[in-house]
Amino acid sequence: MSCREKIRKWKEDYTEYGFTKTIIDGVDRPQCVLYNAIFSNSNLKSSNLGEHFQVKHGGNMREGNDLNSFKAKRACYDIKETLPKLGFAPVDKPLLLASFKVAYEVAKMKKPHTVAETLIKPCVLHIVKTILGAEAARKVQQIPLSNNVIRSRVDDIGADILDQVVSDIKVSSVKISIQLDESTDIDNCSQLIVFIRYVKGNVIEEEFLFCKSLETTTTARDIFNTVKRNRSGFVTLVRNEVPEVTVTHCILHRQALVSKTLPVTLKNVMDSCVKIINFIRGRALNHRLFKAFCSELNDDASILLFHTEVRWLSRARVLTRFFQLRKEIQQFLREQKCDLLHSFEFPYFTPLLAYLADIFQHLNDLNCSIQGKESNIVTACDKLHAFRNKLLLWSLRIQNKNFANFPSLDEVIVECSSLNFKDSVKEEISQHLESLKESFDGYFCPGDLEESETWIVNPFAFKLEKMRDEDEDKAHLIEMQACQAMKLLYESSSLKTFWCSVQTRYSTLAKRALKSFESESGFSSLLYIKNKYRNALNPENDLRISLTHKEPRFEEII
Repeated sequence: MSCREKIRKWKEDYTEYGFTKTIIDGVDRPQCVLYNAIFSNSNLKSSNLGEHFQVKHGGNMREGNDLNSFKAKRACYDIKETLPKLGFAPVDKPLLLASFKVAYEVAKMKKPHTVAETLIKPCVLHIVKTILGAEAARKVQQIPLSNNVIRSRVDDIGADILDQVVSDIKVSSVKISIQLDESTDIDNCSQLIVFIRYVKGNVIEEEFLFCKSLETTTTARDIFNTVKRNRSGFVTLVRNEVPEVTVTHCILHRQALVSKTLPVTLKNVMDSCVKIINFIRGRALNHRLFKAFCSELNDDASILLFHTEVRWLSRARVLTRFFQLRKEIQQFLREQKCDLLHSFEFPYFTPLLAYLADIFQHLNDLNCSIQGKESNIVTACDKLHAFRNKLLLWSLRIQNKNFANFPSLDEVIVECSSLNFKDSVKEEISQHLESLKESFDGYFCPGDLEESETWIVNPFAFKLEKMRDEDEDKAHLIEMQACQAMKLLYESSSLKTFWCSVQTRYSTLAKRALKSFESESGFSSLLYIKNKYRNALNPENDLRISLTHKEPRFEEII
C-alpha cells in the first residue's frame, strides 16, 4: 500500500455484505465469510463490498443479514460446493472440534496464534506417531491449525462467550456495576477495557465485556461514546443518560494518587535511589559486578529491583531491597568511583530511606487487604478510614521518638545510637504523615462514601437508629433482623452468597447491598497478550477467552 494511499477503517455495517474484519500489518482488511478471501484495504467501502456480495454470491441487501446467517451459508458451501470444486474435502467434525479446542487453549493461555502450528501440532504428531502409529498421525495431520485458522476460531469462540454474557445480563435480576479503565498498550494505542458484574442465580458473576481502541483522543466523551456503542466528565455524561447511577472512582487508583506527593527532601532520597539502581541494574557489566560483589560477601539478596512509576506497588519492594543492600551499594559505588556516592554522604539519607521503605510497605499492605473476590466498598472504606487514623497516631509517635511502627527506621536508629536525630528530620517525617492523612481526607471524604452503609456488612449487628426513618428499606431490615432463619443463613454463607440468596424475599435490600461489591481489572492480561511481537493484534477476543469463567459451546459454534 502506498504511503499516500488513504487507509480506510472497518465499519460494523460491512457485515451486512458477508464480510468480517481481519488486521494485517496493522491495517484493517475485509475478509469474505463465504469464501474466506481477504481483500485489500482500498475495498473497504460499501460499493465494492456490495458488488462482490451481489455478483459472487447472488445476494440482496435485506434486514436480517448478519454474520451468523453468513456462517451458516459458509458451512453449506464448504460441504456441498466450494471445497469440493477446489479439490478439498470438508473437514470432519472431530477434526474441526479439535481445531476449536486447540484455539481455545491457545487463547486461554495468552499464547501467540502461531504456536498451534509451529509447536503444538509437531509435538502432538510426534507423540501420536510414537505411541499410536503412522495412521493415527496422518489423521492428526489433517487438523487445521494455521495462524489464520486459529484467529478465526478465537473470534468465533469469543462471539459465543459474549453471546452467553449478554444473555445472562438480559435476564439478571441485578445489574450491579461496570468497571472501565483506559490505558496504553505496547503499540501506543489507547485501549478501553470494560468489565461487568451481575447476579446469576445466587452467584455474582464478573465478566469481561469488551476492549475497544480509542482511535484519537481519550476524553470523557470518547469513552462514553465507546461504552454506549457496544473521569469526572464521563460521570456527568453517564448520569445524563442514567440519573440513578451510583459512581465511585477506583479505590486502589485513588490510593496510588495519595501516595505520589512527597516533600522535597524525601523526593530527593527517592530520586537518588532510582539513579543508583539504574546505574547498577541498568548496565549489564555493573549488574554482573555487583552480583559477584554481593556473592563474595555471602549476601543472599544480591539483585536490585527496578522501579516502575506506573506500577506503584513496586516502590516498597524497590526501597526495601535497596535498604537491605545499602552497605553493599555504598561500598560498590566507592570502588567504582561513582559520583552517585555523594547521596550517602547526606547525613540523614539512610534514616529517610528506611522511612520510605516502611511507609510504602504499609501502603502496599493496605492495598492487598482491600482486594479480593469478597471485597466490597464498605469494608474497603472502613480499612481506609482506619489507616487514615493510624497516620495521625504514627505522626504523634514519631514526634515523641517512638519508631515502633517503622521497623527499618527503628533499626537504623538503634544501629546509629550516636546519630543526633534532629528535630528537622522528625518534622519532615511527621509532615509527610500529616500530608498523607490530608490526602486521604481529600480523596476519601465522607460525602462520596454515603452510598455505602454499614448494614450491608452485617445486617444483624447494625443499629437501626443509624438508618433514617424516611428510608423505605428500614422496615425490611427490621423484619430481617427478627428472622432467625435469615441470621443462620448469614452465619453459614459468604456475604455475597447471602445477599444473592435473599433477593426474592428482600429484593430492594439485596439490590442496594450487591451494588457495593467491587470489580477486578484485566490490564495485566492485555500487556501480556499484546506485546512487542504482536503489536498489530486486535486483542479483544483473546482477552475475552483468557478472562472468562464461561465454557465455549463448541457444538453450537460448529
